[in-house]
Amino acid sequence: MQTQIECIPCFVRQASEAIALVVEEPARREPLLRKLLRAIAAAGWQGSPPAIGQQIHRIIRQELGCADPYRALKDRMNRAALDLLPGLRAAMPLQPDPREAAVRVAIAGNLLDAGAKTQIAPGDLPRHMQTIWTRPLRGDTAALFRAAAESGRILYLTDNAGEIVFDRVLLEMLPPGKTTVGVRGAAVINDATPADAAAAGLSEIAPVINNGSDAPGTILEDCSEEFRAAFDRSDLVIAKGQGNYETLSEAAKRIFFLFTVKCPVISAHVGEPAGSMVVKERWPA
Repeated sequence: MQTQIECIPCFVRQASEAIALVVEEPARREPLLRKLLRAIAAAGWQGSPPAIGQQIHRIIRQELGCADPYRALKDRMNRAALDLLPGLRAAMPLQPDPREAAVRVAIAGNLLDAGAKTQIAPGDLPRHMQTIWTRPLRGDTAALFRAAAESGRILYLTDNAGEIVFDRVLLEMLPPGKTTVGVRGAAVINDATPADAAAAGLSEIAPVINNGSDAPGTILEDCSEEFRAAFDRSDLVIAKGQGNYETLSEAAKRIFFLFTVKCPVISAHVGEPAGSMVVKERWPA
């Protein structure tokens, strides 16, 4: 999907919050923010929002001389999620539909997003996860599992650190031996990379590949040949997070998007209220 005018204030907020989070020296913050504002103004707004986010965070990493400025935050997110995982596993069989419960757990972690206005902090995660059983879930979870049963190859695209831990419970519900897990190829914001997949233990469930890209989404033309081949071979893609929706909503592939609606632009695009937990199926044209 294309960047909208309404997205621009969000980029400015992301840039400001990122600098406050990862730039320790106050004297460096203003010149870096000015540089980011110039980059946002000069960017091609005809692309997807994650394409602009990619540019913003490349500049931040370059200016800091740090390949992963959010590493400490991602580690805290992973630890917080791992601490909660046993309790969530115990609660799932008590729900009316354990498979829907797994989808709820996987989507609920989507608010662990350091780039979103609606983000939650690792310390707020226990309180947030207590609400997931009663929050409205929009979409057909049964269709997701039918599609998984019918498919020979499934590609599961992860989103954020911390959230990737909760993906385990859904991955374990999918037919064994069919799924490959995709993570980002390099650090961007708090998106999950191979290190986060290892922390979450995902390689115990399915093969893990990285997409070769540092975009906070899946921009196929920016991904590696290996990843694009895996994407093309898959019969079904399960894509977590709003960034994957923003970059793959027009892809010629059967995709189930699982995410929390975080802004009015996406709300209008998917036809669901902001804050909704969404399972949205897309068939290729």
